[in-house]
Amino acid sequence: MSTISTIKIQVGLDDQKVPESIAWSATDNKDDRLMKAKGMIVSFWDPAERAALRIDLWTKDMMVDEMADFFFQTMMTMADTYARATPYKDQADEMRAFAKDFFKKFQEKQAAEGQ
Repeated sequence: MSTISTIKIQVGLDDQKVPESIAWSATDNKDDRLMKAKGMIVSFWDPAERAALRIDLWTKDMMVDEMADFFFQTMMTMADTYARATPYKDQADEMRAFAKDFFKKFQEKQAAEGQ
Protein backbone atom coordinates (compact mmCIF):
# COMPACT_ATOMS: atom_id res chain seq x y z
CA MET A 1 0.00 0.00 0.00
CA SER A 2 1.38 3.35 -0.94
CA THR A 3 -1.23 5.48 0.80
CA ILE A 4 -3.29 4.89 3.90
CA SER A 5 -6.48 6.83 4.56
CA THR A 6 -8.00 6.87 8.01
CA ILE A 7 -11.65 7.43 8.89
CA LYS A 8 -12.42 8.24 12.51
CA ILE A 9 -15.91 8.02 14.00
CA GLN A 10 -16.82 9.36 17.43
CA VAL A 11 -20.13 8.46 19.05
CA GLY A 12 -21.29 10.23 22.20
CA LEU A 13 -23.59 8.08 24.34
CA ASP A 14 -26.02 8.95 27.12
CA ASP A 15 -26.29 6.96 30.37
CA GLN A 16 -28.40 4.31 28.60
CA LYS A 17 -25.80 4.01 25.80
CA VAL A 18 -28.13 5.69 23.27
CA PRO A 19 -26.23 7.83 20.75
CA GLU A 20 -26.50 11.55 21.47
CA SER A 21 -23.91 12.67 18.94
CA ILE A 22 -22.04 11.30 15.96
CA ALA A 23 -19.01 12.96 14.40
CA TRP A 24 -16.50 11.79 11.85
CA SER A 25 -13.33 12.83 10.10
CA ALA A 26 -11.23 11.43 7.29
CA THR A 27 -7.62 12.04 6.36
CA ASP A 28 -8.70 12.66 2.74
CA ASN A 29 -11.16 15.37 3.80
CA LYS A 30 -9.98 18.92 3.12
CA ASP A 31 -11.51 20.12 6.39
CA ASP A 32 -9.36 19.21 9.35
CA ARG A 33 -12.31 18.99 11.72
CA LEU A 34 -14.94 16.56 12.89
CA MET A 35 -18.11 16.64 10.76
CA LYS A 36 -21.40 16.22 12.64
CA ALA A 37 -23.96 13.61 11.62
CA LYS A 38 -27.28 12.37 12.98
CA GLY A 39 -27.05 8.89 11.52
CA MET A 40 -24.65 6.44 9.94
CA ILE A 41 -24.73 3.12 8.14
CA VAL A 42 -21.35 1.45 7.73
CA SER A 43 -21.00 -1.94 6.06
CA PHE A 44 -17.97 -4.17 5.69
CA TRP A 45 -17.81 -7.32 3.57
CA ASP A 46 -16.25 -10.31 5.33
CA PRO A 47 -15.08 -12.56 2.50
CA ALA A 48 -14.27 -15.49 4.80
CA GLU A 49 -17.79 -15.58 6.23
CA ARG A 50 -19.42 -14.22 3.06
CA ALA A 51 -21.39 -11.85 5.28
CA ALA A 52 -21.98 -8.14 5.64
CA LEU A 53 -20.94 -6.69 8.96
CA ARG A 54 -22.82 -3.50 9.78
CA ILE A 55 -22.89 -0.61 12.18
CA ASP A 56 -26.20 1.27 12.06
CA LEU A 57 -26.50 4.18 14.48
CA TRP A 58 -28.61 7.30 14.72
CA THR A 59 -28.92 9.97 17.35
CA LYS A 60 -32.01 10.27 19.49
CA ASP A 61 -32.77 13.68 17.99
CA MET A 62 -32.93 12.38 14.40
CA MET A 63 -36.44 13.08 13.12
CA VAL A 64 -38.52 10.51 11.24
CA ASP A 65 -38.48 12.63 8.07
CA GLU A 66 -34.67 12.83 8.29
CA MET A 67 -34.52 9.03 8.63
CA ALA A 68 -36.72 8.62 5.53
CA ASP A 69 -34.49 11.00 3.55
CA PHE A 70 -31.41 9.19 4.83
CA PHE A 71 -32.73 5.78 3.77
CA PHE A 72 -33.92 7.06 0.39
CA GLN A 73 -30.56 8.64 -0.39
CA THR A 74 -28.67 5.58 0.89
CA MET A 75 -30.73 3.23 -1.29
CA MET A 76 -30.19 5.46 -4.34
CA THR A 77 -26.44 5.53 -3.67
CA MET A 78 -26.41 1.75 -3.26
CA ALA A 79 -28.12 1.42 -6.65
CA ASP A 80 -25.52 3.72 -8.22
CA THR A 81 -22.71 1.67 -6.68
CA TYR A 82 -24.26 -1.59 -7.86
CA ALA A 83 -24.59 -0.17 -11.39
CA ARG A 84 -20.89 0.78 -11.42
CA ALA A 85 -19.72 -2.51 -9.88
CA THR A 86 -21.73 -4.99 -11.94
CA PRO A 87 -23.05 -5.37 -15.48
CA TYR A 88 -26.62 -5.56 -14.13
CA LYS A 89 -27.96 -2.06 -14.78
CA ASP A 90 -31.52 -3.43 -14.81
CA GLN A 91 -31.26 -4.45 -11.17
CA ALA A 92 -29.80 -1.05 -10.25
CA ASP A 93 -32.83 0.52 -11.93
CA GLU A 94 -35.13 -1.76 -9.91
CA MET A 95 -33.40 -0.63 -6.70
CA ARG A 96 -33.89 3.01 -7.69
CA ALA A 97 -37.56 2.36 -8.46
CA PHE A 98 -38.01 0.68 -5.07
CA ALA A 99 -36.31 3.62 -3.31
CA LYS A 100 -38.59 6.10 -5.08
CA ASP A 101 -41.68 4.05 -4.18
CA PHE A 102 -40.47 3.73 -0.58
CA PHE A 103 -40.08 7.50 -0.28
CA LYS A 104 -43.41 8.20 -1.99
CA LYS A 105 -45.19 5.90 0.50
CA PHE A 106 -43.44 7.66 3.38
CA GLN A 107 -44.62 11.04 2.07
CA GLU A 108 -48.18 9.72 1.73
CA LYS A 109 -48.12 8.48 5.34
CA GLN A 110 -46.83 11.85 6.52
CA ALA A 111 -49.55 13.66 4.56
CA ALA A 112 -52.24 11.35 5.98
CA GLU A 113 -50.96 12.04 9.50
CA GLY A 114 -51.03 15.79 8.80
CA GLN A 115 -47.29 16.31 9.08
